[in-house]
Amino acid sequence: MALFKKKKYIKLTPSSNNKEDKQPKPSVPDNLWEKCPSCKKIIYTKDLGTTKTCQHCGYCFRLDCRERLFMTVDEHSFEEWDSDIKVVNPISFPGYEEKLKKMQATTGLHEAVITGQGTIEQQPVVIAIMDSQFIMGSMGHVVGEKITRAFERATDLKLPIIIFTASGGARMQEGIISLMQMAKISAAVKRHAKQGLLYITVLTDPTTGGVTASFAMQGDIILAEPQATIGFAGRRVIEQTIRQELPEEFQKAEFLLKKGFVDKIVARHELTKILAQLLAFHQGGNR
Repeated sequence: MALFKKKKYIKLTPSSNNKEDKQPKPSVPDNLWEKCPSCKKIIYTKDLGTTKTCQHCGYCFRLDCRERLFMTVDEHSFEEWDSDIKVVNPISFPGYEEKLKKMQATTGLHEAVITGQGTIEQQPVVIAIMDSQFIMGSMGHVVGEKITRAFERATDLKLPIIIFTASGGARMQEGIISLMQMAKISAAVKRHAKQGLLYITVLTDPTTGGVTASFAMQGDIILAEPQATIGFAGRRVIEQTIRQELPEEFQKAEFLLKKGFVDKIVARHELTKILAQLLAFHQGGNR
C-alpha cells in the first residue's frame, strides 16, 4: 500500500454567468509611449510632434525617408528618379532575394535610398534620402547606382545636391560589389565638384561604415543632427584594436564638431530653413 496518496482536487472553471468574464480586458495601444535613447525619459508619442524630437534633451528619433521628404521639400515638388532599377543577388548570397522581398513588402520601398529632384523654398535641388528601416540603410549595388545617377543628373542639370545619410555601411550580402560603390560614388562626387556645384550632406543617426568612409564626408558643407551617431568601425572594435578606452561622447555629432569633421549641428525643426539659406547663398540669392 502506498504511503502517500495524491489528493484529488476539484477543478474550478470560470462560470459563463460571471459578469466580470464578459467585460473586455483593459489594453494599452501599441506605440503610445517612446523611451528616449539619450536621456532615457518616457515620452508620450504625440508629444514628439512631426519632427520626432525629444522635448527634454533634443534627441532626434529616426525618421523614414517619406517623413524626411515631407519635412524638407516644398509640397508636390518632388519627382522621384530610378525607382525601377532591378535588384539582383550579385554574389548569390543564400536567402538574399527573400530578405529583399520581405524588406520591400515591410517598408514599401524599392531600396534603402530614394533620389529625385524637388524644391526647398522654391529653390531647385537634387535630393537623396537614405532609410535605415531597409536593411539598416546598408549600401548595395542599387543604392550605389541610384546615388551615382543622382550626382550625374545634378551635374548635367547644374543643380546642387543634398544627401541625408542614415546607414550601417556596406551591405555584407553583396561583398566586394558593395565596397566598389564607395569608389563609384566618389568619382561622381568629384565630377560634380569640378563644375563648381554645391554638395551638402546631412548626417543623421546612424551614419557609419563605408558610407562615412566615402560620400558622407565629402560634402562641401557637412551638417549633422544633434546626438547622431557618426563613425566608421564600432566602438567596441576600436577599443579592442587600440586597447584604450574611448571618451563617452565618442562618435557623437557633438564630438565630431569639436574635432572639425562636422561644420554645424542643426536642430531638426531648423534644418529646412538652414538648407534654404545655404542654397540661396550659393546661388547668389538673398535670405
